[in-house]
Amino acid sequence: MVYVMHSTRKIANPVMSVFTIENLRVTFDTTDGVVEAVKDISLNVAEGECLGIVGESGSGKSQTFLAALGLLAVNGSASGSVRLCGQEILNASRIDLNQLRGNDVGMIFQDPLTALTPHLRIGQQMAEVLKAHRGMSNRQSRQLCLAWLDRVRIPDAAARLKQYPHELSGGMRQRVMIAMAMLCEPKLLIADEPTTALDVTVQADILDLMSEMQHQHGTAIALVTHDMGVVARLCDRVQVMRSGECVERGSVEQIFAASQNAYTRSLLEAMPRLDSELNRSSFKAGAAKQVLDVQDIKIDFAVKSSGGLFARRTLLRAVDGVSFDLHEGETLGIVGESGCGKSTLARAVLQLLKTTSGNVAWLGTNLQQLDKQALKAARRDMQIVFQDPFASLDPRMTIADSIAEPLRTYRSELSRREIRQCVGDMMQRVGLEPQLINRYPHELSGGQNQRVGIARAMINRPRMIVCDEAVSALDVSVQAQIMDLLKDLQAEYGLSMLFISHDLSVVGEMSDRIMVIYMGRVVELGRSEVICQHPGHPYTQALISAVPIPDPRVERNRERIRLAGELPSAIDPDSAFRFLPSRLSAKVIGDPPQLQQVGEGHFVAEHDPVDSLLA
Repeated sequence: MVYVMHSTRKIANPVMSVFTIENLRVTFDTTDGVVEAVKDISLNVAEGECLGIVGESGSGKSQTFLAALGLLAVNGSASGSVRLCGQEILNASRIDLNQLRGNDVGMIFQDPLTALTPHLRIGQQMAEVLKAHRGMSNRQSRQLCLAWLDRVRIPDAAARLKQYPHELSGGMRQRVMIAMAMLCEPKLLIADEPTTALDVTVQADILDLMSEMQHQHGTAIALVTHDMGVVARLCDRVQVMRSGECVERGSVEQIFAASQNAYTRSLLEAMPRLDSELNRSSFKAGAAKQVLDVQDIKIDFAVKSSGGLFARRTLLRAVDGVSFDLHEGETLGIVGESGCGKSTLARAVLQLLKTTSGNVAWLGTNLQQLDKQALKAARRDMQIVFQDPFASLDPRMTIADSIAEPLRTYRSELSRREIRQCVGDMMQRVGLEPQLINRYPHELSGGQNQRVGIARAMINRPRMIVCDEAVSALDVSVQAQIMDLLKDLQAEYGLSMLFISHDLSVVGEMSDRIMVIYMGRVVELGRSEVICQHPGHPYTQALISAVPIPDPRVERNRERIRLAGELPSAIDPDSAFRFLPSRLSAKVIGDPPQLQQVGEGHFVAEHDPVDSLLA
């Protein structure tokens, strides 16, 4: 069921330079004049080597490689030199570049939804690569496509080939992109934030797969990322970019142990680490008032299976009997992989989704028994910050109007001048400059928009806030700022918080307690330091072992626990017993695994002895 893999790694021994960039400059003609996005960048990647190109949004790292492959926007131009295996390819003809792209060069784009063709099935798009570059038949290409989908851990791969991109989750679309990029086993793999949208266990598998390509096939890898943990795990050398320029370069050991540039050091310091001592307050639930009580929540969805006119509807239990409580001033971290039901659970708590059964009590009042008007009044004290601020803010409203909207809903007695004053005060509190007050969301950065979302949620000073992946899409420095802001607001206003994320290192730093969810059920619940340092459930152990530590000396000598076998489906009722194979084999299933207390405030779901689950 579970086996341990010791992270061993061969250091690349470069033989020849596969990819070389010299004095590259990239400019864009805009209405505000010429913008220089990349300024005199030089780099090289050798055979069997992984070069990490690190920087935050706007540093020019992605534009460097888009320019190299002739993928710039129409208003962009590039000068300098780009050579692939000694052949100059900068500003080459489209015909020549089409021969290279997909065959000699594979590229994994950051946003798979825009990179995949929406009207073509996954199988058609993957087969197109093999037909164009390898001349394979339909049967041959299908077999290879299935093999690669299996290698990137996509369950039920044969069915996925028949689906369209919009029918897959974000993580699955990213895995499809990775499989497509690797189909022809390219000489150079350019990976632009390849694991940003992935769960930590899938991210670890993808990094292992890229490492395998690097060392077994001699693939040169250019890894574009802002995640220093990923760099520590995979890269041989690192090049740090800021504002279109290279500010530091060196071996991965040199960069992490003795970086000379202040910006590089700030990136490293901003990364939360699971192996560091958790800096949490001495919060004690028994000394604080209970504000939220959730009992045995279940949420079902009717899912239409493929089958055309005679398709059947199958019951999918997204949340399966979850119970927990939350106290005044406490942060409860909810962690789990995509599809585990954590966001569905949060929406049910706020009564944005109808529950199949169970109870949600807020300050002793059952929210499910309130009428529409009473529920609206209760929501003044319960607010949410969403993962994507662009999607959650109205693009037609200025940020001042967006922040003020809750005031107009709940505090109609305020005058226009008073509302504007409240908005200005809250903007200052969350670190937004006063001159931004009449800007629109598209005129702000991602971090600024996330601050707008927080200001909007905080403007009525609620008693509880739900953060649903609120920092996962942000650069590490902005992420650190937002986390500090949330902690400050919590201390100032006595907030209770549900902090939802798939990143255990972030959850560990933010939370007093952590609840781990697997397939809609709680498998572990306890204090943050206990969960992070002494996890009791095999699933929690696998999650923690997959989180990269931003230190190559530590990361490359860690033991990784991997869950073997196919990923179960939430539709399959037996998925709840994945960690009780003894019951499945004996066909003695009965009640789903129950939480058992193993220490003070520490609960772990039933599972077979851990030793028996390790290979």
